[in-house]
Amino acid sequence: MENKILKKKILEVDKALIGHYGLPERNSKLPEPIDMLIATILSQNTNDKNSHRAWLNLKSKYKSWHLLLNVSIKQLQNEIRVAGLTKQKASAIKGVIKKEYTEGGSLSLSQIKNIPNTEALTYLTNFDGVGVKTASCVLLFSLNRNVCPVDTHVHRISNRIGLVVTKTADNTFIRLNQNLPLAIAHSFHTNLIKLGREFCKPTNPACKECPIENQCEFEGKNFQNKKSRENNFMLLDNVK
Repeated sequence: MENKILKKKILEVDKALIGHYGLPERNSKLPEPIDMLIATILSQNTNDKNSHRAWLNLKSKYKSWHLLLNVSIKQLQNEIRVAGLTKQKASAIKGVIKKEYTEGGSLSLSQIKNIPNTEALTYLTNFDGVGVKTASCVLLFSLNRNVCPVDTHVHRISNRIGLVVTKTADNTFIRLNQNLPLAIAHSFHTNLIKLGREFCKPTNPACKECPIENQCEFEGKNFQNKKSRENNFMLLDNVK
């Protein structure tokens, strides 16, 4: 798809999603980059409830991230156990704290506030355990950059509806963000995730009720909703 056409279609999808879900609210005060980075690491491969509980556990026990410098990986694992993948996440968080303090001289990540997106993404992804999706969440949610993170929902939907043809989330990220219209990253990203959880699920998508069905080019559309399936099953009761 040509870049101009892709930008237009992204705008159409964003407009349709806002029409259905509304404009997503933003925090009145943006979190600090280091806070957002740790919170996003905790959110990997778990639900919002569990990651938030792990975040609260850390914030209640450690009033300053400097305190984590002297905390063992095992102890940190215990603090974030509710978020799952504890060894992986504890190692990533500990690595961020240690490397940033040693090489950056502080624990604020303030240096990424005034550099271009590409440089900021490169800086963040140099931390072990921090991928493109996690780094881009920091840019979007703590720095208000027009960068759209790509998780499994955004990757799946972008390919299904015909915005991109890619095999990996990182390639989807590049293609979308090279053509992302101004000031829509937050609404586009947030509402696509809502769509993925409610309608455009990995299996049995609810295409008939989908608010962007008109913008979708998915060849395997499912127009049989749950109610109609139930009715079909009920017909079996009449079979002798």
